[in-house]
Amino acid sequence: MRCVCYKRVSTANQELENQTDSIEKQIELFGWNKVGEYSEVISGMKSRDTRPQLRKLLADARKRKFDRVIVFELSRLGRNTIDTLTTLKSFEEKGINVVVRGMGNLQSLVNGKKNPIWNLITSVMSSLYELERENILERTEMGRKMYVMNGGKLGRKVGTVESRDSFLQKDRTKKIFNLLEKGKSVRDISGRLGVSTKTVVKVRKYWDKPRKEYVEGLENQPVVSSMEFVDLMLWEEN
Repeated sequence: MRCVCYKRVSTANQELENQTDSIEKQIELFGWNKVGEYSEVISGMKSRDTRPQLRKLLADARKRKFDRVIVFELSRLGRNTIDTLTTLKSFEEKGINVVVRGMGNLQSLVNGKKNPIWNLITSVMSSLYELERENILERTEMGRKMYVMNGGKLGRKVGTVESRDSFLQKDRTKKIFNLLEKGKSVRDISGRLGVSTKTVVKVRKYWDKPRKEYVEGLENQPVVSSMEFVDLMLWEEN
């Protein structure tokens, strides 16, 4: 079985060396065939899309360059619960076994089948994410109410509206378009980019109906990508 390891630390210190020693001993003990290594020194607050080595790991996973990935802790794979769950889902879809060294070598697959204990842990993680999300929403709403009670005003200034051009030109909007084109769900995109599901749904409205009508009007013209489509809409309006 071909295996790789992924190591991530926030600062270049002894911790990376400790992770390396622990994982290398694990590989040697089980006699696994190590075919690659991915290491990076980057803040744990960074999303997986901004981690070069993690992105490379996921890209190689899609190409099935390995069968097993070893990490020291699950927290190495994401900045928060939903980020980690999304990464684990990517491995699961490709049938790649995830081994967590710091959890007694817990594996996601046992003899090619999903590990019941692993299922339990990921289910708990999903529940924690929902609880975490509800708490954030509750604190946000409480903060909004306190702000208004103290004389603050929410929303844009009266009489101002964000133009369609301005909205479509945002980097965030373009990233959402790209992920929609790849078939990602609203919840997945929301978790990856750290935006509300409401924002993703708003972008999807531009993606679904307007794009369909525009492409149908092209008849025999080549089909355009999401980014080309955004540029074309902006060009036509101007």
